[in-house]
Amino acid sequence: MDITEQCVVALTWTLKDTLGETLDELQEPVEFLLGGQDLLPRIEAALQGHGVGARVDLHLEPEDAFGDFNDQLLFLEPRALFPADIEEGLTIEGHALPQGCNPLAPRDVLYTIAQIYPEHVVLDGNHPLAGIALRLHLTVAGVRDASEAEVGRGSCGTGFFRIEVGRPASPEGQTLH
Repeated sequence: MDITEQCVVALTWTLKDTLGETLDELQEPVEFLLGGQDLLPRIEAALQGHGVGARVDLHLEPEDAFGDFNDQLLFLEPRALFPADIEEGLTIEGHALPQGCNPLAPRDVLYTIAQIYPEHVVLDGNHPLAGIALRLHLTVAGVRDASEAEVGRGSCGTGFFRIEVGRPASPEGQTLH
């Protein structure tokens, strides 16, 4: 079976930056819905027409992947607003930012604690791969028809490094892919 819209594809991959440093490696196949929200559009387009065993190499510029780095999503917040045990690299959902944080900080973003100083904390609302050109080496491990439920959800439940912040009152809650 060849890959078409509204099918499920099982992939393995190696993701590298343009200097050749490995950023992620997926050795066991994971299923993704094509024609939904699981994969970046450039990845979906490159996979079309391929079948099991195909190898696809892609170069993704930031605009085709996770966008350019946006310095408007960096916020300097008072250290006293955060718990004593926070660490660099932890994430905070925007709607859960402590009271007193910058009211202009979008609440539908997932923030990473980028740096901690004695008097302040730097929050970064960019995707961790924003601003980075990527090299992606994909291998198609399986292809099948999508179920009605998968098509209805627009997902197999797995996203390609997609970060979603759900609404606190939603049944799905918050998810990080």
